[in-house]
Amino acid sequence: MTTFTTSTAESDVTPVPVALPVVPAPKRKRSAIVYSCYAWLGVLLCAALLAGVLPVAGYSEPVDTSRLRPGLGSIDLLLGTDSFGRSILARCIHGAQVSLLIGLMAATAGLVVGTTLGLLGGYLGRRTDWVISLLTDAMLAFPPLILLLALASILTPSITTITAGLTLLTIPTFVRLARAQTIAWSSREFVRAAKNMGASNTRILIKEILPNVLPALGAFFPIVAAALIVAEGSLSFLGFGIPSPRPSWGGMINDGRSSIATDPHLVFVPAAVIFLTVFALNQVGDHLRQRFDRTMHD
Repeated sequence: MTTFTTSTAESDVTPVPVALPVVPAPKRKRSAIVYSCYAWLGVLLCAALLAGVLPVAGYSEPVDTSRLRPGLGSIDLLLGTDSFGRSILARCIHGAQVSLLIGLMAATAGLVVGTTLGLLGGYLGRRTDWVISLLTDAMLAFPPLILLLALASILTPSITTITAGLTLLTIPTFVRLARAQTIAWSSREFVRAAKNMGASNTRILIKEILPNVLPALGAFFPIVAAALIVAEGSLSFLGFGIPSPRPSWGGMINDGRSSIATDPHLVFVPAAVIFLTVFALNQVGDHLRQRFDRTMHD
């Protein structure tokens, strides 16, 4: 019979600890453009909220001769004057109140209504989903510009009527996004577990599905607000916006388009404000989507 023995030298050897490699945590890229967009939106919101106490002239008050070019003489003349000698800087600040108010209010109303309908359609399905999808497709099939022009021609142009018309345009978009997100999250295990435990549909929608749907909708919110600001500017440019002398960015472009050859700053200054605001909102929306939309990380 053969026996195998282990030598004393082999049994006395103790394993030498090996240091594991240290892997540094991945660093998130910080884009200067994104933070600049946040800063621009912050400055713009503060200026719009504090327009009444800022050291600038009123939006209907002449400060110098008409059509002055931008200069460094004073704050009111920093961006020049319009055809009536009013400060373009002051009118841009007060115009931010109108454009941002309409864009944010319409986007918020569309978010609330569209999310509610999308949740109901995506979760309940069957006839409820069919009716909501039919209404959504019908609203999307209607030309948006014709709808806005029809409302502006029938009703008196005001912040309320323009906001209501723009809200109708945003509801179908949020309905589709909320419906798709609800269908995706309704098949998850925690939702099925809640059903098996006897939870009501209302509790499942509010407690289980809605918190997971909101990040994607919230990230899409700035992009919709940017589109609404452009739509409001288009209405004002066509003469169906807020009536004068209350300024809006699109109305300022409309007022200066006849003098664009001789005084281009009357058009380019408010156009630059719209461009920077819309660009910033789109960048912020993309940044929020990459950070908070869980469907991009799952």
